[in-house]
Amino acid sequence: MVYSGHPSRGCQMCRTRRIKCIKSRRVCPGYKDEFDLVFRNETEATERRARKANNKALALKTGRSTSRKVPELKTLVGSATSSDPSSTPPSTPSSPSPAPTQSLDERTAHHFVSNYVLVPPQGTQRGYFEFVIPLIKAKNPCPHFKLAFEACALAYFSNRMKCPERFEKAALHKYVQALATTGRAIQDPVESKQDGTVAAVLLLSLFENITSRHFGMLAWSTHTEGAIQLVQSRGRDQLKTKVGRDIFVTVRTQQIIHSFSSGQPAAGSTEFWIKDAIKDPFATNLQRITLQISELKTEANKLLVLLHHSPDNVKLIMNILRRCQMKDQELQQWCENLPENYKGKPVTWVNGVPDGDYAKAEVYPGRVDAFQDLWVTTVWVTMRCSRLVLASIIVRAIAWVYSPVDYRTTPEYATWSNTCVSIITDLCAAIPYQLGWFRSRQELLERSDLTSYCCGEDVGAKGLSGYFVTWPLSCIITQDYSTARQREWAKGRLEYIAWDLGVSYAKMLTHVNVRVPSMLIKRDAMAASGSVDTSAVDFEKVLSNRIVPPSGLTDDLSFYGQAREGAGLFGLHQKVTMESTVAGYRFPDKAAH
Repeated sequence: MVYSGHPSRGCQMCRTRRIKCIKSRRVCPGYKDEFDLVFRNETEATERRARKANNKALALKTGRSTSRKVPELKTLVGSATSSDPSSTPPSTPSSPSPAPTQSLDERTAHHFVSNYVLVPPQGTQRGYFEFVIPLIKAKNPCPHFKLAFEACALAYFSNRMKCPERFEKAALHKYVQALATTGRAIQDPVESKQDGTVAAVLLLSLFENITSRHFGMLAWSTHTEGAIQLVQSRGRDQLKTKVGRDIFVTVRTQQIIHSFSSGQPAAGSTEFWIKDAIKDPFATNLQRITLQISELKTEANKLLVLLHHSPDNVKLIMNILRRCQMKDQELQQWCENLPENYKGKPVTWVNGVPDGDYAKAEVYPGRVDAFQDLWVTTVWVTMRCSRLVLASIIVRAIAWVYSPVDYRTTPEYATWSNTCVSIITDLCAAIPYQLGWFRSRQELLERSDLTSYCCGEDVGAKGLSGYFVTWPLSCIITQDYSTARQREWAKGRLEYIAWDLGVSYAKMLTHVNVRVPSMLIKRDAMAASGSVDTSAVDFEKVLSNRIVPPSGLTDDLSFYGQAREGAGLFGLHQKVTMESTVAGYRFPDKAAH
């Protein structure tokens, strides 16, 4: 049965009859005006049903009942922007059924925010991209932010619906317009300091993750660097509003990943990024440590490729090694000082994989951990990746100090290689939670109020989950201490993120053929001997996706890339337009203006 008539009456019918359209195989006709009811409480009956489901899950887990209150349920209404309502795309099992009475703009906007705008759990501020809602809901939205939003929404919808020939050209057109208008805004002393400008750059970065169109200067890292510069130019005033703080923390989070993957130091001081910008105190404390680790990594990279062996230089490298060990101890103390509800817990054990195919397995054999919500899981995974970074530096330092003795014969290497093996096991145990494995297994959890998104059904993994987990999975693939099966599983999860969750950047990471720290150790030794130009062997540029892909990679891109090349979406005039637009989209070296 398909409802007809006015959208608000259809939704009211759902509420009155206490049914959910998707679960009853009905098509919901849509919502009211654009984002008018972004956050609202559901009826008391709905809350009672949610509480009952939570109690049932806990009873199955512990054998007793509970009266724990669940967070208020939230929903989002679709965009009211006009478009051709007849442009109804085909639905797929991995995508929600589009409402026939909604325009294309409404459906793409609703689908995007339901996958990327993370609602903070009740009593917390642990959200992500939540600044998108007030900015797009504004009476007169910033034009370049609105264009960037529409580009992301169309691109993500295109990926999830698996029909690039219908939507990709429109998405790229919006992206070109967003680049042009954002480029003009960042040159303006007033516009460059507006929330909408920084938010637009963040969404342009997200667009690159969704589409993964570039290996060069327009990769996500370029936009991230631009957002960092804009935030620095805005000063402390940006922290006076909730939207400003949310944007600031988002940029801070992305800078950490950018610094680790590119080898570049964090811009500005740690104090600048931490002071007065605390949303989640536990995550903020961890980010303070990780920012310091990124600075330490930059210093170590410089010394390890420049210094020749001498007693004084050995002391310098030993100092780096000790500082890394101290930071690792600090991370372990961070773990110990957390409250119990912020820690992960083993909840089940999985033996083997279906048909022995690790590339298609949702879970790597072994223990599986559960966490309070997606944000908490992401914080823990970040901590573990940070420990891998530290361990890599330590092993490189050990190899440098002991050279020409084989570092793999030393007791220090045995200790830290075992540490890496343990951390990789922990990552494999946490990633299933991030990718929604527990959505259909809530009886394993002590509470069923998993992190919710701004709207839509929380029935599976979302785009933001895949966006968060690409870096940890790439760490597993590139580590010397991962097994062949762990790499196969991690590559399979990246394929899943690219194909099913619509984050195309994940596909490219499956082609990175780098081993850390052994390749870096080899580079350090070659640099010390003067036999190679280290800039020609920059593995971190490979990881940050800032160079041309290896030969043959472009022939193995995912479906959207193949379709794009075959269709030839850009004609000569469009290519010239893109190139001229890109040429005007520049950030000065030290500031946004």
